[in-house]
Amino acid sequence: MNRKKNMLISAAAAVMSGMLVYGVYTVQLRQIRFQETLPVVVPKRFVDAGERLTADVLTVKQISKASYEPDMVLDPEEAAGQEAVVPLGSGEPLLDWKIDKYRLLPDRSQSTFQIPREYVKSISNGIRAGDKVLLYVTGQSTASARLFDEPVTVASVKSSANIEIDDPANPNLLSLAEGDKEKMYASRRDANGMIDFVNLNLTEAQWLKLDNLCRDGKIQLVVAFSPESMDVGDTASGEGAGP
Repeated sequence: MNRKKNMLISAAAAVMSGMLVYGVYTVQLRQIRFQETLPVVVPKRFVDAGERLTADVLTVKQISKASYEPDMVLDPEEAAGQEAVVPLGSGEPLLDWKIDKYRLLPDRSQSTFQIPREYVKSISNGIRAGDKVLLYVTGQSTASARLFDEPVTVASVKSSANIEIDDPANPNLLSLAEGDKEKMYASRRDANGMIDFVNLNLTEAQWLKLDNLCRDGKIQLVVAFSPESMDVGDTASGEGAGP
């Protein structure tokens, strides 16, 4: 009887000893994993939505491999030249979905629509391609109101001659002839000047709502610059006279 009891005690002790060893091993393994680090890209300072990232804004920060996520950017060259889709915090690991290279292009649910001149009452002269704008409706027989809850993206802005406002140092047509998509994009993004026509990236439902409201001329649009698209150090311009 005592022998059987001793065997049970020995077996229980062996199991407990094994569990203790496994627990110590797990803790040590976790510590080793946290001690192992890898470099990820982070901004040196706060970056506002819409700001183009440059090499001097980016740096590398060591984080533990246990904290690594697959969508973190590891190479600064991959992020340089792209734009922040959302605000980025200083020292915050950069995630690939927070940056985009060609924000002027519509997404899969959108198309680019040129807004007819007669639909527009006024346009903020400070807007440029890539900015976010707010659309308001106004008319003598209706109360003024915001058309869409969310801002929409400006694909391009054009002059009274229906010519795309361009960057003289980097003409869009020259870049088009050279087949250089990045220069084409940069020329549109850096364009500025007096605006008479604006192209917006809209969903089909947004365009149909806008068109149905404005087609009879009784209701017009006010296109206003949205603070969401302000770059660091930029200021919004005042609203200019429209057609």
